[in-house]
Amino acid sequence: MAAPGVNLGEAMRKAYPELDAVREAAGEEPVYLVGGAVRDLLLGRGRADIDLMVEGDSGALAARLGADPVEHERFATAKVGLDGHEIDIATARAETYAQPGALPEVRPAKLEEDLARRDFTINAMAIPLRGEPELIDPRHGRADLEDGVLRVLHESSFADDPTRALRAARYAARFDFAPEPRTEQLLRAADLSTVSEDRREAELLRIAAEPRAPQAFELLAEWGLMELRDGGVELATRVAELLASPPWNEIAYRDRAVLVAALGPVGGEADLADRAPERPSDAVELAHRRGPVELVLARALGAEWLDRYIEEWRAVELEVDGEDLIAAGIPQGPALGRGLREALRRKLDGEAAGREQELAVALEVARRGED
Repeated sequence: MAAPGVNLGEAMRKAYPELDAVREAAGEEPVYLVGGAVRDLLLGRGRADIDLMVEGDSGALAARLGADPVEHERFATAKVGLDGHEIDIATARAETYAQPGALPEVRPAKLEEDLARRDFTINAMAIPLRGEPELIDPRHGRADLEDGVLRVLHESSFADDPTRALRAARYAARFDFAPEPRTEQLLRAADLSTVSEDRREAELLRIAAEPRAPQAFELLAEWGLMELRDGGVELATRVAELLASPPWNEIAYRDRAVLVAALGPVGGEADLADRAPERPSDAVELAHRRGPVELVLARALGAEWLDRYIEEWRAVELEVDGEDLIAAGIPQGPALGRGLREALRRKLDGEAAGREQELAVALEVARRGED
């Protein structure tokens, strides 16, 4: 819910000191802080991604900020780095959709039209950078923040861009908000099949990166928008917990692992979790060809032996190599590999230690021509 008594001017100065440079570069051109940055100020959450809207040329403003902007002409947007932060600048625009799920066609517009094209009331607010900071809130987004309500701006919103339904789950989970009844009806009728697979995946990965990602996926299933794998919410929760601390936080990207945990497809993780290797060499043989996400999911399913694989066994290396065996008279060929594999197996299992023993084992097996 919105934080009581937020002083917008003070909150903006504290969260976004680099906006002083934007004011100077903009001159008399109307520029506004919009979207999530305004929402999070009102919620007392501090800094968010900076989205600016200008009633003018976004590229020209970005260039005046003294950096090399990255522009997207189709959508009249520019991205610029300022004081170590990335700022998105967009020309105020209106949008039309040629068909459901298509990318929008845009045209320049004024502030009111720009705010009207957005997804939810809580993201349809603005604060001017010039003059006394005041909240521009034509759709009563602040009231919805205070009530913990997610409200869509217009009836065709999810038909125009069904990825907004995915964003609804992300915001509802993040803020513990509930869609108001009509918004929920429209959500349940959304058709994600009209959106390209790339755009769907990008939005799903954003959900998976959220601290409350499992709750968001649960909402998507509840609204009938997505089918989760059996136990997907619970598995995604365990994966998120696992990836929050060493050593697993260095093994896989959290967003990808949580997404696969929630949705599938099912890989070999269940089989891996059912195994109980008796020796370190058996564990390495089972795990070393598996991908990072599969390993994380198997551990979340109960394969506790993978902790030692990750922390110890996967890093074990021989002190000898093929050149040592060749120097001892072993010709190039499969015998080299057999010898080195057996030496590593015995080292892992504590049956060989040090260079001399490793070399002796490798030579014995390579000369015998058998595993």
